[in-house]
Amino acid sequence: MIYQIKNEHLKVSVRNTGAELCSIQNAEGKEYLWQGDEATWPDQAPNLFPYVGRMCDKKYRYQGQEYTMNIHGFAMEHTFACEKLREDYLVCTLEDNEDTRAIYPFAFRLEIHYELQETSIYITYIVKNKEGKEMYFGIGGHPGFLVPLEAGEKFEDYYLKFPGDVKPEKVGINNRGFLEGEAVVLALDKENCLWLQHNLFDQDAIVLENMGTQVELCTSKGPVLAVRYPQMTYLGIWQWPGVDVPYICIEPWSSLPSRQGVIEDLEKKPDLVTLEPYGTYRNRWEIFLY
Repeated sequence: MIYQIKNEHLKVSVRNTGAELCSIQNAEGKEYLWQGDEATWPDQAPNLFPYVGRMCDKKYRYQGQEYTMNIHGFAMEHTFACEKLREDYLVCTLEDNEDTRAIYPFAFRLEIHYELQETSIYITYIVKNKEGKEMYFGIGGHPGFLVPLEAGEKFEDYYLKFPGDVKPEKVGINNRGFLEGEAVVLALDKENCLWLQHNLFDQDAIVLENMGTQVELCTSKGPVLAVRYPQMTYLGIWQWPGVDVPYICIEPWSSLPSRQGVIEDLEKKPDLVTLEPYGTYRNRWEIFLY
């Protein structure tokens, strides 16, 4: 099932599987979101929970027991309930169940709110810990934006512009998507811009920290859109490696993948969110169209 919300500037669609954005159109009907392709990347904007990135051997440990989980967690695979639907506002929810508890032994409620204001889409994650023990998780977004957007443009005509007062650092990630090595300062031009080239992603994602609270996707004509993430600690930038595909993913993350060769212990992984018993976590980020 697909739900639609709209205002005078935007028309946005969300499917119930994964509560995933599947269309972002402006008032003229221009599509901004990648529409998926089975040959490269079939998704469009999955929500990542309760883990971001890969686990070594698809495994982790919690209280001495080993569990198995696929890349980016399980939320994207589950059907969310539609709890609230208004013209410009949607709330989708997922509660723990027998299937989730078999791979993630926590009682939780995950809410994903989509709210339109002018030309902004606000995405709010609310995670509720439903039991009397600490809960550990990562969460994040993974939207893919069409690049190029206009006929006659090339992928290389676009760039990502970071705030002028930040020096983003590239987290050490190897070509299998695991943490390995030290962070280094990301090479940007004098305007603090990263010009897009397909070969930037031959070794998988670029993962950043200390990247400020927003990044703009721009062309020589000016900014196209911004992704703003004031509460997120990391930012992934990705496209399918080794293929000239017409999209770029801009991914606000709360946490990082596993280390190369290490089956992580959730209670000891420092970048995960630790949510107190019966506590509530909130994180809001934004997609803004110029």
